[in-house]
Amino acid sequence: MVSFDHLVISLAGRRRIAGTIGPVQKPPPRAPQRPREQRRHDKEQAILKEAEAQFARGGFHGTSLEGIAAALGLSRHNLLYYFPSKDALYRRVIDDVVAQWLEGMGAIAASDEPAAALRRYIGAKLRYSAERPEGTSVFTQEVMAGAPRYAREIVERVQPVLQADVRVFERWARGRRVHRLPFTHLMFVLWAATQAYADLAPQFALLLGKPRLDAADFAAAQAVIEALAFGALGLAAPAADEPPRAAAGKRPLAGPKRRR
Repeated sequence: MVSFDHLVISLAGRRRIAGTIGPVQKPPPRAPQRPREQRRHDKEQAILKEAEAQFARGGFHGTSLEGIAAALGLSRHNLLYYFPSKDALYRRVIDDVVAQWLEGMGAIAASDEPAAALRRYIGAKLRYSAERPEGTSVFTQEVMAGAPRYAREIVERVQPVLQADVRVFERWARGRRVHRLPFTHLMFVLWAATQAYADLAPQFALLLGKPRLDAADFAAAQAVIEALAFGALGLAAPAADEPPRAAAGKRPLAGPKRRR
C-alpha cells in the first residue's frame, strides 16, 4: 500500500519535473460593464447618426432600414428592436435636429441687448449649419416636400419659439431700440441666410475653388448677415472687442466633410 507521505513526495517530484508551480493566479478583474441603459443609448445614437446621413443622401423614400442596419453591422430585426419602423426612426432624427435648432433660437428671448443677441443668434445658426449639414438637409427635404410627416410638430414646437422672438423684437421696437419691421419675416430671412451655409455649402465651396467651406468663410458669412440685420434694424455693431464669430468661446467654424 502506498503511504500518504510517499504520494505527496511523488507528486512533488512530478511538479519539479514539469516546472515550478507557483501560487494559483487570480484572473484579472473584468472591466466594469456599462449599465444596460447606457449601452442602449449608445446604440441608439449610432443608429441615429447613420440614419441621418442616409436620409440626407436618399430622402425618406430612398433610404431603407436594411441599408442603415447593414452600415452598422446589424440585422434589420436588431435595428427594429431600437426603432419600431422607418417612420419612427425618421421622425426621431428630425426631432433631434429641431431640438438642437431650437436651443439656438433662445439667444434672442434670453437677452435685452439687441445687437449682442442677434450676434449670438446668427453665430449659433451658422455653427449649426457647419456642424450638422446632414441633419439640416433632412429637415429641409421634409419641409420642401410639404412636411408630410412632420407638419404638426413644426407648428407645435417651432411656432411658440418664433412667436416669443417676435415679441422681443416688438418690445425693442416700442422702446425705440430697433426700427420696426415685419419681424416674423426678418426671422425667416435670418433662417434662410444661415441655413444656406448648410444646404448650399458644396455649391459655395465649388464656386470658391475649395473642397469645403472653412472658418474664414463662416466668419465672412456672419459679418455679412450681421451687417444686413443691423442695418435693417438701425443697430450699431457691438464693441470692436467682440468680433463676429460663429459662437462665443468655442472653436473656429469649419464645415465638415459630407459623407458620400
